[in-house]
Amino acid sequence: MDGGGLAGAERRVWAAMPPGSRSALSGLSSADLRSLLLSVARDRAAAARPSEVLRRWREDRFVRPARADPRVLARVEARMWQLLPADVAGVELSPVVPVGTCSAVAPVSQNRIVTTMRASEVLSDPTNALAVEAARRRRRQGEVHLAAAHRVLRAQDFGGDASAHFRLFALVSSARDTGSGETQARLLVRHLTYWRTVLAELAPAAAPQLHVTTFDDEAVRERLADTVRPAFDAGVPLVDEPERSRGRGYYTGCALRITVLDGSLEIGDGGLTDWTARLRSDAKERCLVSCLATERLVDGISR
Repeated sequence: MDGGGLAGAERRVWAAMPPGSRSALSGLSSADLRSLLLSVARDRAAAARPSEVLRRWREDRFVRPARADPRVLARVEARMWQLLPADVAGVELSPVVPVGTCSAVAPVSQNRIVTTMRASEVLSDPTNALAVEAARRRRRQGEVHLAAAHRVLRAQDFGGDASAHFRLFALVSSARDTGSGETQARLLVRHLTYWRTVLAELAPAAAPQLHVTTFDDEAVRERLADTVRPAFDAGVPLVDEPERSRGRGYYTGCALRITVLDGSLEIGDGGLTDWTARLRSDAKERCLVSCLATERLVDGISR
């Protein structure tokens, strides 16, 4: 359901409620509101019948199993973990994160996220969660490099029979700015080198490419030319994509894309963000995030 549909449904529900319901509910404490919602959920669960559960299993895109073979995904992700540099810490994320984990630091509508009754939301993007963890770790250590592999759930309808959930392998790096775009360049070299290694080993016949776009940051543009590209040797090409506008405002300074099949199938995305700077209230923090959809990678390899 799009934003307009949600707004219409919201107006219809409030119109059907007794007068004063909205202000009464809004005035409840978080604990009382949670207790109320849980009691409603118990009533609805008690009324559910096995046939209804089976029907929802067949028809609800949020709960249908993925079509991917988990054995293939496990082998691919196991190799991706093996290819990670030793100084990247693996993180096994919780299925839920605090409400606002995405929307508090990025221009993302909460309507696209599955919110729970317990002041949490279902993980929709591991890069946001890893950025929170990176901000926490940055309090007591220098550069932080994290990785996670997780199945995410998103509320927006992707159309057709596309699944609402899919697996992402994500990297997040956070470090203190040293000026002149040098920190950003160092993080870009790290992420791009890793994805190049993954693609060269796992998808060499699928015509993989890495794409880079700069957004109004001359220092980053200069470091791409004199630092990042010289560190990027032959193999998987690094393609300039100056025409890209998607991600502007979400990413800062630079955005990345990962594709196979000569650019026709996008399997990953990323870029510089201000997330750890906002989380730590420190404008000198620099953060780079990137991720790859492992099910899409497997699909691209098999074509």
